[in-house]
Amino acid sequence: MSKTILCIGAGYVGGPTMAVIADNCPEYKVIVGDINAARIKGWQSATLPIYEPGLDAVVKRARGRNLFFTTDIIAGIKEADIIFVSVHTPTKTFGRGAGRAADLQFWEKTARDIVEHAESDKIVVEKSTLPVRTAEAMHRILQSNTKGLNFEVISNPEFMAEGTAIDDLQHPDRVLVGAMSTPSGQEALADVVDIYKHWVPEAKIKTTNVWSSELSKLVSNAMLAQRVSSVNSISALCEKTDANILEVSASMGLDSRIGPKFLSAGVGFGGSCFKKDILNLVYLCEYYGLPEVAAYWEQVIKINDYQQRRFVENIANQMFNTVAGKKIAVFGFAFKADTGDTRESPAIYICRMLLDEHAKLAIHDPQALPYAATDLADCSAAEISYETDPYQAAAGAHAIVVLTDWQEFRQLDYRRIFDLMDKPAFIFDGRNLLEHQKLFDLGFNVFPIGQKALSHFEKTSA
Repeated sequence: MSKTILCIGAGYVGGPTMAVIADNCPEYKVIVGDINAARIKGWQSATLPIYEPGLDAVVKRARGRNLFFTTDIIAGIKEADIIFVSVHTPTKTFGRGAGRAADLQFWEKTARDIVEHAESDKIVVEKSTLPVRTAEAMHRILQSNTKGLNFEVISNPEFMAEGTAIDDLQHPDRVLVGAMSTPSGQEALADVVDIYKHWVPEAKIKTTNVWSSELSKLVSNAMLAQRVSSVNSISALCEKTDANILEVSASMGLDSRIGPKFLSAGVGFGGSCFKKDILNLVYLCEYYGLPEVAAYWEQVIKINDYQQRRFVENIANQMFNTVAGKKIAVFGFAFKADTGDTRESPAIYICRMLLDEHAKLAIHDPQALPYAATDLADCSAAEISYETDPYQAAAGAHAIVVLTDWQEFRQLDYRRIFDLMDKPAFIFDGRNLLEHQKLFDLGFNVFPIGQKALSHFEKTSA
Protein backbone atom coordinates (compact mmCIF):
# COMPACT_ATOMS: atom_id res chain seq x y z
CA MET A 1 0.00 0.00 0.00
CA SER A 2 1.23 3.48 -0.87
CA LYS A 3 0.88 5.02 2.59
CA THR A 4 -0.11 4.12 6.12
CA ILE A 5 -2.51 6.27 8.14
CA LEU A 6 -2.88 5.89 11.89
CA CYS A 7 -5.71 7.44 13.87
CA ILE A 8 -5.16 7.63 17.62
CA GLY A 9 -8.64 7.51 19.14
CA ALA A 10 -11.44 5.13 18.13
CA GLY A 11 -14.42 7.15 19.28
CA TYR A 12 -17.32 8.89 17.53
CA VAL A 13 -14.93 10.89 15.32
CA GLY A 14 -11.95 8.64 14.75
CA GLY A 15 -13.77 5.39 14.00
CA PRO A 16 -16.27 6.64 11.38
CA THR A 17 -13.76 9.03 9.77
CA MET A 18 -11.14 6.35 9.27
CA ALA A 19 -13.73 3.86 8.03
CA VAL A 20 -14.82 6.29 5.30
CA ILE A 21 -11.19 7.09 4.37
CA ALA A 22 -10.34 3.38 4.12
CA ASP A 23 -13.48 2.72 2.09
CA ASN A 24 -12.58 5.42 -0.44
CA CYS A 25 -8.79 4.99 -0.45
CA PRO A 26 -8.12 1.26 -0.93
CA GLU A 27 -4.42 1.87 -1.64
CA TYR A 28 -3.92 3.33 1.88
CA LYS A 29 -3.51 1.16 4.94
CA VAL A 30 -5.65 2.68 7.71
CA ILE A 31 -5.07 1.75 11.35
CA VAL A 32 -7.30 2.89 14.20
CA GLY A 33 -5.62 2.68 17.61
CA ASP A 34 -7.04 3.10 21.09
CA ILE A 35 -5.92 2.12 24.60
CA ASN A 36 -9.48 0.99 25.37
CA ALA A 37 -9.33 -2.73 24.60
CA ALA A 38 -13.09 -3.21 24.90
CA ARG A 39 -13.72 -0.46 22.36
CA ILE A 40 -11.24 -1.97 19.89
CA LYS A 41 -12.79 -5.40 20.38
CA GLY A 42 -16.15 -3.83 19.54
CA TRP A 43 -14.79 -2.37 16.29
CA GLN A 44 -13.49 -5.83 15.39
CA SER A 45 -16.84 -7.50 16.11
CA ALA A 46 -20.25 -7.71 14.46
CA THR A 47 -21.63 -5.22 17.01
CA LEU A 48 -19.80 -1.91 16.66
CA PRO A 49 -19.21 0.16 19.81
CA ILE A 50 -21.19 3.13 18.47
CA TYR A 51 -24.49 3.35 16.63
CA GLU A 52 -24.52 5.39 13.45
CA PRO A 53 -26.75 4.77 10.40
CA GLY A 54 -24.69 3.34 7.53
CA LEU A 55 -21.56 2.77 9.58
CA ASP A 56 -21.85 -1.04 9.66
CA ALA A 57 -21.77 -1.32 5.88
CA VAL A 58 -18.74 0.97 5.49
CA VAL A 59 -16.75 -0.86 8.17
CA LYS A 60 -17.58 -4.29 6.74
CA ARG A 61 -16.41 -3.28 3.26
CA ALA A 62 -13.00 -2.11 4.45
CA ARG A 63 -12.24 -4.06 7.63
CA GLY A 64 -9.57 -6.68 7.08
CA ARG A 65 -8.82 -5.29 3.61
CA ASN A 66 -7.15 -1.99 4.46
CA LEU A 67 -8.88 -1.01 7.72
CA PHE A 68 -7.50 -2.39 10.97
CA PHE A 69 -8.14 -1.79 14.67
CA THR A 70 -5.52 -2.20 17.37
CA THR A 71 -4.49 -1.39 20.92
CA ASP A 72 -0.81 -1.39 19.86
CA ILE A 73 -0.52 2.36 19.28
CA ILE A 74 3.29 2.29 19.54
CA ALA A 75 3.57 -0.04 16.56
CA GLY A 76 1.13 2.16 14.67
CA ILE A 77 3.20 5.27 15.36
CA LYS A 78 6.31 3.58 14.02
CA GLU A 79 4.58 2.39 10.85
CA ALA A 80 2.44 5.40 9.96
CA ASP A 81 3.27 8.15 7.49
CA ILE A 82 0.28 10.27 8.58
CA ILE A 83 -1.10 10.30 12.13
CA PHE A 84 -4.56 11.66 12.89
CA VAL A 85 -5.02 12.62 16.55
CA SER A 86 -8.63 12.20 17.65
CA VAL A 87 -8.39 12.01 21.43
CA HIS A 88 -10.79 13.36 24.04
CA THR A 89 -10.44 17.08 24.82
CA PRO A 90 -13.05 17.67 27.54
CA THR A 91 -13.66 20.88 29.45
CA LYS A 92 -11.26 21.26 32.37
CA THR A 93 -12.64 20.47 35.79
CA PHE A 94 -9.65 21.74 37.75
CA GLY A 95 -7.11 24.55 37.97
CA ARG A 96 -6.85 27.55 35.70
CA GLY A 97 -9.74 27.80 33.26
CA ALA A 98 -11.80 25.14 35.09
CA GLY A 99 -15.28 24.89 33.64
CA ARG A 100 -14.32 26.65 30.40
CA ALA A 101 -10.88 25.86 28.97
CA ALA A 102 -10.16 22.62 27.10
CA ASP A 103 -8.33 19.93 29.04
CA LEU A 104 -5.39 19.09 26.77
CA GLN A 105 -3.64 16.48 28.92
CA PHE A 106 -4.63 13.53 26.68
CA TRP A 107 -3.68 15.50 23.58
CA GLU A 108 -0.25 16.38 25.01
CA LYS A 109 0.40 12.81 26.14
CA THR A 110 -0.35 11.66 22.58
CA ALA A 111 2.10 14.22 21.16
CA ARG A 112 4.80 13.01 23.53
CA ASP A 113 4.10 9.37 22.66
CA ILE A 114 4.58 10.25 18.99
CA VAL A 115 7.92 11.93 19.77
CA GLU A 116 9.09 8.97 21.82
CA HIS A 117 8.21 6.20 19.39
CA ALA A 118 8.48 7.72 15.92
CA GLU A 119 11.38 6.47 13.80
CA SER A 120 10.72 8.57 10.70
CA ASP A 121 9.25 11.93 9.67
CA LYS A 122 5.47 12.20 10.20
CA ILE A 123 2.54 14.38 9.29
CA VAL A 124 0.44 14.86 12.43
CA VAL A 125 -3.18 15.87 11.82
CA GLU A 126 -5.30 17.53 14.51
CA LYS A 127 -8.73 15.91 14.29
CA SER A 128 -9.80 16.71 17.84
CA THR A 129 -11.45 20.09 18.38
CA LEU A 130 -8.74 22.27 19.88
CA PRO A 131 -8.23 25.90 20.94
CA VAL A 132 -6.72 28.22 18.35
CA ARG A 133 -2.91 28.09 18.30
CA THR A 134 -2.78 24.60 19.84
CA ALA A 135 -0.97 23.42 16.71
CA GLU A 136 1.90 25.71 17.68
CA ALA A 137 2.30 23.95 21.02
CA MET A 138 2.08 20.52 19.38
CA HIS A 139 4.68 21.55 16.80
CA ARG A 140 7.07 22.65 19.56
CA ILE A 141 6.67 19.35 21.42
CA LEU A 142 7.18 17.29 18.27
CA GLN A 143 10.14 19.30 17.02
CA SER A 144 11.86 19.00 20.41
CA ASN A 145 12.84 15.44 19.49
CA THR A 146 16.54 14.59 19.51
CA LYS A 147 16.31 12.12 16.62
CA GLY A 148 16.58 14.70 13.84
CA LEU A 149 13.02 13.95 12.73
CA ASN A 150 10.68 16.48 11.13
CA PHE A 151 7.00 16.68 12.05
CA GLU A 152 4.43 18.78 10.22
CA VAL A 153 1.23 19.67 12.04
CA ILE A 154 -2.00 19.97 10.05
CA SER A 155 -5.41 21.11 11.32
CA ASN A 156 -8.28 19.12 9.79
CA PRO A 157 -11.35 19.60 12.01
CA GLU A 158 -14.41 17.39 11.60
CA PHE A 159 -17.81 18.85 10.78
CA MET A 160 -19.91 15.70 10.85
CA ALA A 161 -23.08 15.49 12.91
CA GLU A 162 -23.98 12.38 14.86
CA GLY A 163 -26.93 10.59 13.32
CA THR A 164 -25.83 11.66 9.82
CA ALA A 165 -22.08 11.15 10.23
CA ILE A 166 -21.54 8.74 7.35
CA ASP A 167 -23.45 10.88 4.86
CA ASP A 168 -21.64 13.97 6.18
CA LEU A 169 -18.29 12.26 5.64
CA GLN A 170 -19.18 10.88 2.22
CA HIS A 171 -20.79 14.12 0.99
CA PRO A 172 -19.33 16.96 3.08
CA ASP A 173 -20.29 20.61 2.72
CA ARG A 174 -16.58 21.31 2.95
CA VAL A 175 -13.33 19.74 4.08
CA LEU A 176 -11.07 22.19 5.89
CA VAL A 177 -7.31 21.66 5.92
CA GLY A 178 -5.01 24.18 7.58
CA ALA A 179 -1.23 24.16 7.49
CA MET A 180 1.85 26.22 8.23
CA SER A 181 2.97 28.54 5.42
CA THR A 182 6.43 26.94 5.20
CA PRO A 183 7.35 24.88 2.12
CA SER A 184 7.31 21.66 4.17
CA GLY A 185 3.99 22.68 5.72
CA GLN A 186 2.48 23.18 2.28
CA GLU A 187 3.81 19.80 1.13
CA ALA A 188 2.14 18.16 4.12
CA LEU A 189 -1.08 20.01 3.34
CA ALA A 190 -1.01 18.61 -0.20
CA ASP A 191 -0.59 15.06 1.18
CA VAL A 192 -3.66 15.42 3.38
CA VAL A 193 -5.70 17.05 0.61
CA ASP A 194 -4.80 14.09 -1.63
CA ILE A 195 -6.61 11.77 0.77
CA TYR A 196 -9.90 13.63 0.45
CA LYS A 197 -9.58 14.15 -3.29
CA HIS A 198 -10.34 10.45 -3.68
CA TRP A 199 -14.04 11.20 -3.20
CA VAL A 200 -14.59 14.88 -2.34
CA PRO A 201 -14.86 17.40 -5.22
CA GLU A 202 -11.82 19.66 -5.14
CA ALA A 203 -14.03 22.76 -4.97
CA LYS A 204 -15.23 21.60 -1.55
CA ILE A 205 -11.73 21.21 -0.10
CA LYS A 206 -10.84 24.49 1.59
CA THR A 207 -7.24 25.19 2.56
CA THR A 208 -6.28 27.85 5.12
CA ASN A 209 -3.55 28.69 7.56
CA VAL A 210 -3.56 26.44 10.59
CA TRP A 211 -4.91 29.08 12.98
CA SER A 212 -7.96 29.83 10.84
CA SER A 213 -8.72 26.12 10.59
CA GLU A 214 -8.56 25.63 14.37
CA LEU A 215 -10.78 28.65 15.07
CA SER A 216 -13.27 27.81 12.30
CA LYS A 217 -14.37 24.63 14.07
CA LEU A 218 -15.07 26.41 17.36
CA VAL A 219 -16.90 29.24 15.63
CA SER A 220 -18.99 26.91 13.43
CA ASN A 221 -20.28 25.03 16.46
CA ALA A 222 -20.85 28.27 18.36
CA MET A 223 -22.92 29.71 15.51
CA LEU A 224 -25.08 26.57 15.28
CA ALA A 225 -25.64 26.53 19.04
CA GLN A 226 -26.48 30.23 18.93
CA ARG A 227 -29.31 29.52 16.46
CA VAL A 228 -30.72 26.84 18.76
CA SER A 229 -30.63 29.14 21.79
CA SER A 230 -32.08 32.02 19.78
CA VAL A 231 -35.13 30.06 18.62
CA ASN A 232 -35.58 28.55 22.09
CA SER A 233 -35.63 32.02 23.63
CA ILE A 234 -38.40 32.98 21.20
CA SER A 235 -40.32 29.81 22.05
CA ALA A 236 -40.73 31.11 25.60
CA LEU A 237 -42.23 34.31 24.22
CA CYS A 238 -44.55 32.34 21.93
CA GLU A 239 -45.98 30.44 24.88
CA LYS A 240 -46.81 33.71 26.63
CA THR A 241 -48.42 35.32 23.58
CA ASP A 242 -50.16 32.33 21.91
CA ALA A 243 -47.91 32.67 18.89
CA ASN A 244 -46.74 29.35 17.40
CA ILE A 245 -43.00 28.76 17.24
CA LEU A 246 -43.46 26.36 14.31
CA GLU A 247 -45.07 29.11 12.26
CA VAL A 248 -42.53 31.71 13.38
CA SER A 249 -39.60 29.40 12.56
CA ALA A 250 -41.07 28.46 9.18
CA SER A 251 -41.50 32.12 8.32
CA MET A 252 -37.94 32.95 9.34
CA GLY A 253 -36.58 29.98 7.43
CA LEU A 254 -38.05 31.23 4.16
CA ASP A 255 -35.69 34.20 4.33
CA SER A 256 -32.72 33.15 2.19
CA ARG A 257 -30.42 35.14 4.46
CA ILE A 258 -31.44 32.99 7.42
CA GLY A 259 -32.42 29.57 6.03
CA PRO A 260 -34.42 26.84 7.79
CA LYS A 261 -31.72 24.78 9.53
CA PHE A 262 -31.29 24.69 13.32
CA LEU A 263 -34.53 26.60 13.89
CA SER A 264 -36.41 23.80 15.66
CA ALA A 265 -37.38 24.72 19.21
CA GLY A 266 -36.82 22.09 21.87
CA VAL A 267 -35.32 21.39 25.25
CA GLY A 268 -31.89 22.59 24.19
CA PHE A 269 -28.76 21.35 22.50
CA GLY A 270 -26.48 18.59 23.70
CA GLY A 271 -23.70 16.42 22.34
CA SER A 272 -19.99 16.41 22.90
CA CYS A 273 -19.18 19.61 21.01
CA PHE A 274 -21.56 22.54 21.34
CA LYS A 275 -21.27 23.32 25.04
CA LYS A 276 -17.61 22.37 25.24
CA ASP A 277 -16.65 24.45 22.22
CA ILE A 278 -18.59 27.52 23.32
CA LEU A 279 -17.05 27.39 26.78
CA ASN A 280 -13.66 27.09 25.13
CA LEU A 281 -14.45 30.10 22.94
CA VAL A 282 -15.53 32.06 26.04
CA TYR A 283 -12.25 31.20 27.76
CA LEU A 284 -10.20 32.21 24.73
CA CYS A 285 -11.99 35.56 24.51
CA GLU A 286 -11.34 36.20 28.19
CA TYR A 287 -7.70 35.12 27.83
CA TYR A 288 -7.17 37.58 24.98
CA GLY A 289 -8.84 40.43 26.88
CA LEU A 290 -12.24 40.45 25.15
CA PRO A 291 -14.74 40.28 28.05
CA GLU A 292 -17.68 41.66 26.04
CA VAL A 293 -17.22 39.00 23.37
CA ALA A 294 -16.90 36.32 26.06
CA ALA A 295 -20.14 37.46 27.72
CA TYR A 296 -21.96 37.39 24.37
CA TRP A 297 -21.13 33.74 23.73
CA GLU A 298 -21.66 32.72 27.35
CA GLN A 299 -25.27 33.84 27.01
CA VAL A 300 -25.83 31.05 24.47
CA ILE A 301 -25.10 28.54 27.24
CA LYS A 302 -27.26 30.39 29.76
CA ILE A 303 -30.30 30.30 27.44
CA ASN A 304 -29.76 26.57 26.89
CA ASP A 305 -29.75 25.98 30.65
CA TYR A 306 -32.80 28.22 31.05
CA GLN A 307 -34.76 26.26 28.44
CA GLN A 308 -34.22 23.03 30.37
CA ARG A 309 -35.15 24.62 33.71
CA ARG A 310 -38.36 26.15 32.42
CA PHE A 311 -39.36 22.85 30.80
CA VAL A 312 -39.12 21.10 34.18
CA GLU A 313 -40.86 23.99 35.94
CA ASN A 314 -43.74 23.72 33.46
CA ILE A 315 -44.05 19.98 34.14
CA ALA A 316 -44.33 20.60 37.88
CA ASN A 317 -46.69 23.56 37.48
CA GLN A 318 -49.08 21.73 35.17
CA MET A 319 -49.12 18.57 37.27
CA PHE A 320 -50.73 20.41 40.18
CA ASN A 321 -47.45 21.93 41.41
CA THR A 322 -45.78 18.67 42.37
CA VAL A 323 -44.29 15.59 40.73
CA ALA A 324 -43.25 13.98 44.02
CA GLY A 325 -44.04 10.28 43.99
CA LYS A 326 -45.42 10.43 40.45
CA LYS A 327 -44.15 8.16 37.69
CA ILE A 328 -42.92 9.99 34.61
CA ALA A 329 -42.10 8.09 31.42
CA VAL A 330 -39.08 9.58 29.68
CA PHE A 331 -39.12 8.94 25.94
CA GLY A 332 -35.60 9.46 24.68
CA PHE A 333 -32.28 9.93 26.46
CA ALA A 334 -29.79 10.36 23.59
CA PHE A 335 -29.04 14.00 22.81
CA LYS A 336 -30.55 13.55 19.33
CA ALA A 337 -32.15 10.84 17.20
CA ASP A 338 -30.16 8.19 15.32
CA THR A 339 -27.34 8.03 17.84
CA GLY A 340 -26.77 6.38 21.19
CA ASP A 341 -24.60 9.25 22.38
CA THR A 342 -25.75 10.89 25.60
CA ARG A 343 -22.88 13.29 26.17
CA GLU A 344 -24.29 16.60 27.47
CA SER A 345 -27.78 15.37 26.57
CA PRO A 346 -30.53 17.66 27.87
CA ALA A 347 -32.16 14.48 29.18
CA ILE A 348 -29.43 14.11 31.81
CA TYR A 349 -30.16 17.47 33.37
CA ILE A 350 -33.95 17.27 33.00
CA CYS A 351 -34.03 13.82 34.59
CA ARG A 352 -31.85 15.01 37.46
CA MET A 353 -34.11 18.00 38.05
CA LEU A 354 -37.17 15.73 38.07
CA LEU A 355 -35.46 13.37 40.51
CA ASP A 356 -34.65 16.34 42.72
CA GLU A 357 -38.42 16.93 42.80
CA HIS A 358 -38.81 13.28 43.94
CA ALA A 359 -40.37 12.03 40.71
CA LYS A 360 -40.03 8.37 39.72
CA LEU A 361 -38.65 7.88 36.21
CA ALA A 362 -39.13 5.13 33.62
CA ILE A 363 -36.63 5.82 30.85
CA HIS A 364 -36.95 4.42 27.33
CA ASP A 365 -34.57 4.99 24.42
CA PRO A 366 -33.95 2.77 21.36
CA GLN A 367 -30.15 3.02 21.62
CA ALA A 368 -29.02 4.88 24.73
CA LEU A 369 -30.26 2.92 27.75
CA PRO A 370 -26.84 1.56 28.81
CA TYR A 371 -25.39 5.08 28.65
CA ALA A 372 -28.38 6.51 30.53
CA ALA A 373 -27.75 4.06 33.36
CA THR A 374 -24.14 5.22 33.51
CA ASP A 375 -25.05 8.91 33.39
CA LEU A 376 -27.50 8.49 36.29
CA ALA A 377 -25.51 5.89 38.23
CA ASP A 378 -25.17 8.16 41.25
CA CYS A 379 -28.95 8.63 41.52
CA SER A 380 -31.21 6.40 43.60
CA ALA A 381 -31.77 3.17 41.67
CA ALA A 382 -35.14 2.78 43.40
CA GLU A 383 -36.43 5.90 41.64
CA ILE A 384 -35.40 4.93 38.07
CA SER A 385 -36.21 2.05 35.76
CA TYR A 386 -34.77 1.53 32.28
CA GLU A 387 -37.31 0.10 29.88
CA THR A 388 -36.69 -1.42 26.45
CA ASP A 389 -40.48 -1.41 25.88
CA PRO A 390 -42.08 2.07 25.61
CA TYR A 391 -45.46 0.68 26.66
CA GLN A 392 -43.96 -0.74 29.84
CA ALA A 393 -42.40 2.65 30.52
CA ALA A 394 -45.81 4.33 30.14
CA ALA A 395 -47.75 1.81 32.25
CA GLY A 396 -48.97 3.56 35.37
CA ALA A 397 -47.24 6.81 34.46
CA HIS A 398 -48.79 10.18 35.20
CA ALA A 399 -46.92 11.88 32.35
CA ILE A 400 -44.75 11.30 29.31
CA VAL A 401 -41.89 13.65 28.51
CA VAL A 402 -40.38 13.45 25.02
CA LEU A 403 -36.71 14.42 25.11
CA THR A 404 -35.28 12.94 21.89
CA ASP A 405 -36.70 13.26 18.38
CA TRP A 406 -36.73 9.55 17.51
CA GLN A 407 -39.17 9.18 14.62
CA GLU A 408 -40.37 5.84 15.98
CA PHE A 409 -42.01 7.69 18.87
CA ARG A 410 -44.47 9.08 16.31
CA GLN A 411 -45.51 5.53 15.37
CA LEU A 412 -46.46 4.34 18.86
CA ASP A 413 -50.05 3.39 19.69
CA TYR A 414 -51.02 6.33 21.88
CA ARG A 415 -54.55 5.01 22.45
CA ARG A 416 -52.95 2.00 24.12
CA ILE A 417 -50.53 4.26 25.99
CA PHE A 418 -53.38 6.48 27.23
CA ASP A 419 -55.24 3.44 28.53
CA LEU A 420 -52.11 2.28 30.39
CA MET A 421 -51.50 5.61 32.15
CA ASP A 422 -52.89 7.12 35.32
CA LYS A 423 -55.41 9.90 34.74
CA PRO A 424 -55.29 12.74 34.04
CA ALA A 425 -52.58 11.86 31.54
CA PHE A 426 -50.02 14.45 30.44
CA ILE A 427 -47.60 14.65 27.54
CA PHE A 428 -44.81 17.22 27.55
CA ASP A 429 -43.36 17.19 24.05
CA GLY A 430 -39.88 18.65 24.38
CA ARG A 431 -39.15 18.15 20.69
CA ASN A 432 -42.48 19.12 19.08
CA LEU A 433 -42.39 15.67 17.55
CA LEU A 434 -45.89 14.31 18.07
CA GLU A 435 -49.31 15.08 16.58
CA HIS A 436 -50.69 17.20 19.38
CA GLN A 437 -54.32 17.56 18.31
CA LYS A 438 -54.70 13.80 17.88
CA LEU A 439 -53.22 13.24 21.34
CA PHE A 440 -55.59 15.81 22.81
CA ASP A 441 -58.54 14.11 21.13
CA LEU A 442 -57.47 10.84 22.77
CA GLY A 443 -57.69 12.51 26.16
CA PHE A 444 -54.13 13.67 26.82
CA ASN A 445 -53.27 17.10 28.19
CA VAL A 446 -50.56 18.19 25.77
CA PHE A 447 -47.85 20.75 26.43
CA PRO A 448 -45.52 21.43 23.47
CA ILE A 449 -42.60 23.86 23.21
CA GLY A 450 -43.45 27.34 21.96
CA GLN A 451 -47.08 26.49 21.18
CA LYS A 452 -50.41 26.82 22.90
CA ALA A 453 -51.09 24.03 25.35
CA LEU A 454 -54.02 21.68 24.69
CA SER A 455 -55.55 21.07 28.11
CA HIS A 456 -58.83 19.51 29.18
CA PHE A 457 -58.83 21.63 32.32
CA GLU A 458 -60.85 24.81 32.18
CA LYS A 459 -59.20 27.89 33.59
CA THR A 460 -60.93 29.12 36.72
CA SER A 461 -60.92 32.67 37.95
CA ALA A 462 -59.74 33.47 41.45
